[in-house]
Amino acid sequence: MVSHDPGTNVGRPVPAPAQASRRLLDASAGPLHPVARDTLLAALEVGWADPARLHAEGRRARALLDRSREVLAAGLGVRPSEVSLLPSGPTALARAVDGVLYAARRRGARTVASAVEHSAVLVPGRARAAGADDADLLDEVAVDATGRVDLDAWREAVGHPGTVVAVLQSANGEVGTRQPLAAARAAAVSHGAPLVVDAMASLGRDDVPADWDVLVGDARSWGGPPLGILVVREGVRWHWSESRADVEEGRTDVTPWVPLALAAAEAWQQTAATRAADAALAHSLVDDIRAAAAVVPDTEVVGHTVDRLPHVVTFSSLYVDGEAVVGAFDEAGFAVASGSACTSSTLEPSHVLAAMGVLTHGNVRLTLPLPAVSPGISDDVAAFTAAIAPTIRAVRDQLGVGDL
Repeated sequence: MVSHDPGTNVGRPVPAPAQASRRLLDASAGPLHPVARDTLLAALEVGWADPARLHAEGRRARALLDRSREVLAAGLGVRPSEVSLLPSGPTALARAVDGVLYAARRRGARTVASAVEHSAVLVPGRARAAGADDADLLDEVAVDATGRVDLDAWREAVGHPGTVVAVLQSANGEVGTRQPLAAARAAAVSHGAPLVVDAMASLGRDDVPADWDVLVGDARSWGGPPLGILVVREGVRWHWSESRADVEEGRTDVTPWVPLALAAAEAWQQTAATRAADAALAHSLVDDIRAAAAVVPDTEVVGHTVDRLPHVVTFSSLYVDGEAVVGAFDEAGFAVASGSACTSSTLEPSHVLAAMGVLTHGNVRLTLPLPAVSPGISDDVAAFTAAIAPTIRAVRDQLGVGDL
């Protein structure tokens, strides 16, 4: 935050107000793993140059970028040449779909995706369908009440003539439910449609998916900086319409900033060493949250109870607004998110929860941080579970619905 006061503080950073202990339970966008943060700062001195340059500084930057790519590729079990780094996860996801569509444009233009996919898939897909005056260009396959795709409907959708790309999350970042990737990919490729897997919510926190043709990730999910990961398996027909062959295998027009790549690779190495233990702890803590929320009157915990991401949970309460509940928890020192995208300007509920057929308002979403980022995460969750019932009750009382 920068002050614009005409006095002596113009242009000077204004410190955040002092606050009592804050408990971070919304880590979907960070913060950085502490070792990755140190790496990022150090890389500002040694990796600032354009890796395409031929001078010594450029060659050093290229070597660091290549090393970062090798680390990420090894962690994903792929070749370095299959990995491209893009400005963000959503950018990489949109580019993943575009590349398959463009490469297959002579065979068709139809996309199949689950109804709970990221907006980076659904919004442009709907725009393409509307622009072509053909709603059939995007088939949004229904999900069940846990958020898992209907496989029978999926098989029927990918078999429709003109289908050239299928898109499915490894797991949903809002409710945590994992998707049946093996069966979904088998159905898609049997009809000649590569499967793009959105693993932005799971990479670094869950097992690396095995069943995909194009894979997308976001370094923020494993404690890295904002950086998109796009992986295209060799042999998959993929081509970006604006390809520049000299930038990231022709998959972007923006040369990766080397310090970000180094920080992402460092975060991957750090979290890989503790991933199993971190996931086990997160799974146990989420179990505690689910149990505490489930006993609150008129409150439902959504998503699959078992086959889910270890660190994500959403619950919904009747008679309250998600924004009001998030604000109440914030005042109590808890940083949480709302599973509802409802705001005073858009009044749009979460498309994920709507597709599941569950309550779309009064939602609270938690994405637990890594223990390396929040060493006191167990205490934070214990405090939060104790605060769920009284906080929901207080918000209901303020709205005059406490007796309903």
